[in-house]
Amino acid sequence: MSVRRLNHAVLFVSDVQRSVDFYTSVLGFTKLPVDFPGGAFLRCGDSANDHDLGLFQARADRRPTGAVGLYHLAWEVETLADLAAVRDKMIAADAMAGASNHAATKAVYGVDPDGIDFEVTWLVPDAHVREELYPGVPPTRPLDLDAEIKRYGADTPGGPRTDLSIYG
Repeated sequence: MSVRRLNHAVLFVSDVQRSVDFYTSVLGFTKLPVDFPGGAFLRCGDSANDHDLGLFQARADRRPTGAVGLYHLAWEVETLADLAAVRDKMIAADAMAGASNHAATKAVYGVDPDGIDFEVTWLVPDAHVREELYPGVPPTRPLDLDAEIKRYGADTPGGPRTDLSIYG
């Protein structure tokens, strides 16, 4: 298993709209037309990611101090076999924090020895993203990694995002 690249960063911020305004006007990000209570997702320039930056309202119930700052970084892997291998290593290290099916991505979450959250993600190939994004299904649901491997194959490369129209 090797990490391909940093996929996205997620921040806790004190005012989501103010941060959206900053990142869009100063750094040229585009806010995605996704209604997400207490948060926003942005894409930069010609990025092929579904999002490059997530912004979430800092709240005491999400973080002990309610402080602003890094929530997590997401590392992208090449295949679902890589994702399964990292999941198994995280379980063995008692670092596993969860797993989610985000439709266009499949993700496992962990915590490093210092308590810093991270995500490892696999991108659904472009040809299959639309079939993952169907009405009435929540954009985030529990991940059944074995079922995803059966569906896509263990060694199918993820992404790359070349058809950004898949997001609407």
